[in-house]
Amino acid sequence: MKISRSLLRPASCRAVALVLSLGVTGVCLAGAQQADARKKIVKETDLPRFTYPVTGSAVDLFKADDATLKPFLDKFAADLDSVLNGYDIQDKATLRTLLRYKETVEELRGDIPGATATIEQERALQDKPGSRQMFGLEEDPLLAAWKQTGSTTGPAFQKAYAAAFASTLQTLSWPIVQDDVKGYKTGCEIATGATSMLESALKNMDTDIKKTGSMDMTQAGHVLGLRFVTEYILPLESQRCAILIPYIQAHTAPKQDIWPAREVTLTAADKLTPVNIAIWDSGVDTSLYPTQLFTDPKPGAHSPHGLAFDTQGNLFAADLQPLTDEQKAAYPKVLALNEGFDDLQDGIDSPAANAAKDFFKTTPPDQMAKFRVIDTFLSQWGHGTHVAGIAVRGNPAARLVVIQFNDGLAYLPFAPTVEWANRFKADFLQVGDYLREHNVRVVNMSWADSVSEIEEWLSKTSSEKDPAVRKHTAEQIYAIWKDAIQSAIQRAPNTLFFCAAGNSNSDAGFNGDVPASLHLPNLITVGAVDQAGEETTFTSYGDTVVLDANGYRVLSYLPGGTKARESGTSMATPNVANLAAKLIALKPSLTPAETIALIEKTADASPDGRLHVINPKAAVALLMTGTSAKPSKSPLNTGL
Repeated sequence: MKISRSLLRPASCRAVALVLSLGVTGVCLAGAQQADARKKIVKETDLPRFTYPVTGSAVDLFKADDATLKPFLDKFAADLDSVLNGYDIQDKATLRTLLRYKETVEELRGDIPGATATIEQERALQDKPGSRQMFGLEEDPLLAAWKQTGSTTGPAFQKAYAAAFASTLQTLSWPIVQDDVKGYKTGCEIATGATSMLESALKNMDTDIKKTGSMDMTQAGHVLGLRFVTEYILPLESQRCAILIPYIQAHTAPKQDIWPAREVTLTAADKLTPVNIAIWDSGVDTSLYPTQLFTDPKPGAHSPHGLAFDTQGNLFAADLQPLTDEQKAAYPKVLALNEGFDDLQDGIDSPAANAAKDFFKTTPPDQMAKFRVIDTFLSQWGHGTHVAGIAVRGNPAARLVVIQFNDGLAYLPFAPTVEWANRFKADFLQVGDYLREHNVRVVNMSWADSVSEIEEWLSKTSSEKDPAVRKHTAEQIYAIWKDAIQSAIQRAPNTLFFCAAGNSNSDAGFNGDVPASLHLPNLITVGAVDQAGEETTFTSYGDTVVLDANGYRVLSYLPGGTKARESGTSMATPNVANLAAKLIALKPSLTPAETIALIEKTADASPDGRLHVINPKAAVALLMTGTSAKPSKSPLNTGL
């Protein structure tokens, strides 16, 4: 999967978050059993799988009356209890998801004390200050007003809720949460007309359910979460927006932007040596970078700018995946919505921002479901071009090499097989050889894959109804896929690879994400910080994440030449690749180890040691003069 946020995925409220990604809600807390009596879980694949037969559809279940829903809800809760009572889960992100499910069940059952206590447990598992402060922003006031009035509707409840929500906002630290609050307001504005979004999400889910006649635990939790959102959250969205707008207007001080002062722009006067930079991604609109392209004098069956593989692993001569007529027609709409979301995020009242809000209010569910499928493809389609612009920025010596494949695995329309994985293993080994033979010095890999993603893919495309069998197949495919990626990197030992940590606020090692979880001497995993150098709420983490860079609303090109801002560790990673390529252009004799040492030595560590934020200007100064250009008091070190 590509790990940047889609053109239609701003940071948002619970309603929009549920619609735009599966597995956001979560459930049941462990009982009184001692931890040492439970099986220790150190990787995601060790957890059991569950399935829930569906005779109708997700829409039917979503709309069922309480009596009809009760057996499903009880079975779901019992399965979750069995997981948390029987397993000692070592990953906080997984526990947060399970507790979210528990909270949802308690809220649907009207258990106010239980849900309130669960939210506190979820909050305690938040490592990041912004996440901890923002958590429960919707639910805490709801539960407080519900308890006070004994109802979730009516003037008395609404008045109590408004007071509780406004009071909660005043407890937040604006310097820490301002970006998240702005994104939250954007989500509220979009969700004001979210009925169509909810129904479109369910219709897309039904397409998958028809293959197996069942749901897995993530899908079940998603349906229950959407039911809670519809009943309790959406009716209050306009009220929340009305309170958020003056709150944000009263807090106008922006965060300090540390990046302009750290930027390095090279020129021909710097006596540069051309450096080949590969973008291993969804392809690149190479027409946008005419003076920064690598050209293979003997391209053979592939593009002169690199290698490209179709979804079956066959080599073809192109730099960017072809679009269907329908996708071509939808692309301008996606670009316009992207512009609108960007304006909403900035608090700009523009025609584009209003059009984005109107789109979600007026588009019928069937059209919305169809559009979301197209948007998902176009998001990954434009991903490599956006990444490439970041990687070559300010470096006239950069020479782009395109390594193209479609990593939107869970959205491919066919079921994966071991044979399919082996074809791609041969492709990836060819990639490793190509990088070595063509002296590619830097590679950017802003994507990751895991067993769970392949399981999701199988659940959508396979007729196999047993989740344990699907998991076994996914593990076989994943083992081949992981070995292929690792072997490709090992085949190019003089090449420095950079990969993205992920955007799930979880441990890449526990999830088994590849390449992010791999330990290799010429591979660096990158996390995302914002404009102030502070950890983003979405960035994943783990023992392989040793550097951090700007991954917040980074400006770059999309195919066709439009500029757009995107957020994600996908955007942070090419910022580090950019620095590495500049160092090598200035001194081509640098080895991967020496390049890493320069970047790490000049990075700024956060007070808690969690972050190591790159400082390009300091790294270049250390290379050229032997002396770091870092200020005596770095903003990160002083806590400012």
